[in-house]
Parts: sequence; structure tokens; C-alpha cells
Amino acid sequence: MPKKVDRQERRTLIADALMRVAAQQGLEAVSLRHVAAAAGVSAGMVQHYFRTKDEMMAFALSVVRDRSQARITEALAALGENPPPRLLLRTIIATLLPLDDQSRDDGRVALAFLAYTAVRPEAASTLRDDNAEMTGFIAGLLPGPHAEDTAAGLLALMEGLGVHLLGGHYPPQQALRVLDQHLDMIFSQGDQARAARDPRR
Repeated sequence: MPKKVDRQERRTLIADALMRVAAQQGLEAVSLRHVAAAAGVSAGMVQHYFRTKDEMMAFALSVVRDRSQARITEALAALGENPPPRLLLRTIIATLLPLDDQSRDDGRVALAFLAYTAVRPEAASTLRDDNAEMTGFIAGLLPGPHAEDTAAGLLALMEGLGVHLLGGHYPPQQALRVLDQHLDMIFSQGDQARAARDPRR
């Protein structure tokens, strides 16, 4: 009896190979042939599971997203119940920054996908949805008015720090200091705004 092939497992194998190629050689090296070689399968098999490069890239990004979510879940569990908003935000963002080997590999893939969608906007719907969801979640944790804009700025800071960390421009300690200073500024301004609205404080 022929062995049953796990389609999801095979797709994940190919996506892992794509991520290795993108992380080690750059986006320009991502092709059916190179991904097939990295996965140890034929180019025809890659095409069987992913009809287009867009499909390959989107699936690889979903694997990165799942890995990132798993890291966040583990980090938040260590905080216990009802952590204060600043600590919650700091933990989430620090977990998403490329500060170790695994998150650096994932960060390179995410950055490669972002660059890819800059010239292929039709492939960017997943990123737009993720960004909108993340912005809304962060805004719900922030004090003061204009929380949505503040959340967008905080996400931009995270992504900028990530790019500089991947390029080796900032050491991890500096990136975390910048993050802490920005969070301190946001939450201190929120405290001031609340105090101004309530003279009894």
C-alpha cells in the first residue's frame, strides 16, 4: 500500500526550504529551482504544492507568523495574569524583534516578503490584514488620545529597529533601550493627559 503523503507537512518542508534560501541568500535567490534543491525535492514537486511564487511566499510568511505567535504566547504566559499594559507591550515587541538566531531568520523572511510586496502589491493582502489587526490591538493598550496613530508609530519603530538589527547597525541592548525610552514617553504622556483631565490627581 503506498505511503500516504501529508500535504501540509510537505508544504511546510518546502516553505522551510524557501525561508532558508531567503534568509541565507536573499530574496533574489528564491526560485522554484533553488527552493527545490534546498528542500531535496524536484522542481515539479514544488510546483505541485505551490503553483506560483506568490503562493510560496505567502505560505512561508504564514509559517513565520505561527512561529512568532508561539514565541509571544510563551513569553506572555511567563508574565502571569493581568500584566500592566506597558509590560505587555514591551514583551510582545521585544519578542518580535530579531534578537536571536531563530527570530533573525524569521525576520529576514518577513523583510524579504515586505520588499517583494513593494513591487507586487497584489501579494500584500495578508500583511495589510496583519498590520491592521496588530495596530488595533496595540491601540487598545495605549493611554491618551490618538491611540491608533500612536500604535502605528510604535509598529513603525519596531519594524525600523528590526531592519537595523538585521543589518547589524544596532546591538540588541541599544534596540531595547530605544524601545524602553519610547514606551516611557508614550505612557508618561498618557499619565499627564489623565492628570490634566482630572485635577484631583
